[in-house]
Amino acid sequence: MTALRLAGAGEAADLAAFLARLIHYDRAAAVRLQARDGVLAVFGRPPSFEVLAIRTARLAEDHVHDVTDVTVSAGELLEGIQESAETLTVPAAVTGPPWAGLLPPRGGWRRVPGLPAPDALLRAVAAAVAEFRARDEALPPQHRTRSERDRIGREIWSRTLGDTHLPLRAVHAAQSLGFLRPARTGALAGGGTPPAAAHEPQPPTLLEAGGWLRLSSAYGSVAVRKGGPAGLLGLSVTPT
Repeated sequence: MTALRLAGAGEAADLAAFLARLIHYDRAAAVRLQARDGVLAVFGRPPSFEVLAIRTARLAEDHVHDVTDVTVSAGELLEGIQESAETLTVPAAVTGPPWAGLLPPRGGWRRVPGLPAPDALLRAVAAAVAEFRARDEALPPQHRTRSERDRIGREIWSRTLGDTHLPLRAVHAAQSLGFLRPARTGALAGGGTPPAAAHEPQPPTLLEAGGWLRLSSAYGSVAVRKGGPAGLLGLSVTPT
């Protein structure tokens, strides 16, 4: 097993939270790790959303030149995180699922205009969830089947956002995985601004490269392949 030291306890805590969310959707989840140039990237695929989720963590200076590329159990990786020691133990490799060999490109990303504001993204997800529940409740008992619910879900979550080609399911995944968070209010009850206001993360951005779209925020990214009903269909092997 390989041990990696992260750049701080915060990096370890954020990575642990991401892995816990993945396991919530799939207890047998696998993740692919890539450590290069001082950054550890962790890729996972929550099955409920049919997207690739990406969380990065900075490595400590003595691991800047380490190179790692392996697919492992998300649960075992989570168990190997020691937040107090700021370390991560990489477990033994597992046979990876097909998506683990088909990752988005590392470089060549360009910004795509047209993404709605962060609050509008969250409102769009909330409205879609409410619509799904209303349409599900309106189904006659004989039509309340898994296939019919899946059909309604595909219709709703395949809709695109604003003037972009980004499917709504990508935003839903980002919100569910903790990658989208409401902006802080501009003032406190007693006046003034929040202490961390000067360090408020930049709003999410939409990026494009090699046939992929990526919704990127300070807390993580969600990537989907353009075209194809599941966003990950028709993939070609892309150098990563």
